[in-house]
Amino acid sequence: MASKNALEDFLGGTPLNVAVRLFFVSLVVGALLMWLDIRPMDIIRGIQAFFDRIYRLGFDAVRELASYVVAGAAIVIPAWFVLRLLNMGGGRR
Repeated sequence: MASKNALEDFLGGTPLNVAVRLFFVSLVVGALLMWLDIRPMDIIRGIQAFFDRIYRLGFDAVRELASYVVAGAAIVIPAWFVLRLLNMGGGRR
């Protein structure tokens, strides 16, 4: 079994392999966003509006930010856990 280098460890594969996977995932996500009529500028404006709202809130921003983190974590943590479990089943490469 050949030892991987640090870059491959960090990326999760060879740079070319990761680039190809990211290309196809980006294609699928982009197609889904276009189907939902969500444009890249809409996402950028939404992020800008999010930070503008936090700036205007002042001290209440911490509470709002925490609610965003908790709402996001409700999706991200279980998805991460399931992916880690599925990755464990495949064995080490």
